[in-house]
Amino acid sequence: MIWIAIRMLTGDNQKFYGLLFGIAFSTLLITQQLVIFVNLIERGASSVYNVPSADVWVMDPVSRTTDVNFPMPSTALDKVRGVAGVEWAVPHLRASASVRTKSGDLEGVSVIGVDDATLIGLPKNMVVGTTDVLSRPDTVIIDDVGTTRMFGEASPIGERLELNDQRAVVRGIADSIPSFTSQVTLYTKYSQALRYVPGTRNRLSFVLVGASDEISPEELTARITEETGLRARTRDEFAQDGINFIIENTGIPLNFGITVALGFIVGIAIVGLTFSLFIRDNIKQFGALKAIGLTNGKIAQMVAAQALMVGLVGYGLGVLGTVGFIYAFSANPTFKGFYIPWQIPLVSFASILVIITLTGWLALRSVMKTEPAAVFR
Repeated sequence: MIWIAIRMLTGDNQKFYGLLFGIAFSTLLITQQLVIFVNLIERGASSVYNVPSADVWVMDPVSRTTDVNFPMPSTALDKVRGVAGVEWAVPHLRASASVRTKSGDLEGVSVIGVDDATLIGLPKNMVVGTTDVLSRPDTVIIDDVGTTRMFGEASPIGERLELNDQRAVVRGIADSIPSFTSQVTLYTKYSQALRYVPGTRNRLSFVLVGASDEISPEELTARITEETGLRARTRDEFAQDGINFIIENTGIPLNFGITVALGFIVGIAIVGLTFSLFIRDNIKQFGALKAIGLTNGKIAQMVAAQALMVGLVGYGLGVLGTVGFIYAFSANPTFKGFYIPWQIPLVSFASILVIITLTGWLALRSVMKTEPAAVFR
């Protein structure tokens, strides 16, 4: 009987492909939008994950994220270094500035000052050059996504920039995770960053801390907060703070949620209508099956098999479409680092399962009401 149901389904090419299109399109829309949403909000944690060596971030109590911070006095560094369990502690500066290129264009950039001695605060990998170039005067390292935005396909190495009336020479390209705004990022030594970004008396944005082996980062954050009065967060906690800030202060979750909901509704509308038409056109065949003694339970199994087949094939096509989309745009700097979390295909599968269950149940109602005598009318 299952084989007969499949043959009935595939025998009507127009409706069969219409059902596949509805499921595939719904899956593609739900999966693709969820993938973009997850990767986009994770950009709020990129600044933290670009500094993999720091176990703990210490900041002013009112600071919330790497971009929303309040500078501390330089004495905060000594306070943190005096806490038991701190293996090392280095200064970290993050500030916004405007840079003028050789062609005269003005670009907003993020200036990051890393520790002069250890260079802690730089991304782990370099695309061009080495971190040793920071020992040369007036040197900055640009991130790879910022390179594309500011210089296009041209090499930025050796380019001279006017950074707040100071000379800056690009001598390296860092391989970093793009920020939420994909703003151009310039890395330099902390002492040099103080010259590039003049400001108030307090200039220290964060203190990056490494925990000693005998204490966990969670215990160390509690100890630093208690002894210094500053706010201390582990790497994972501070990364989550950045994600939560985007969720709470932007309309991104609502907008993507509406799109995913529309994908779900469109799936129900297309699949429900097409499946109902398919059942209506084959109502006599179902009546004939009932006339030869097929029970409603067997009929329900046939309809379920038809819905399941359409759902699985359409779901597979939709997921493949999402993979193809991510692969096609992987070379675009805007989509750098995008990936498909394993939870998202499961969420999409659950959504498609609800769609085919609901539409199958609605279509099945008309079959159950069909009398065997209908075939003789």
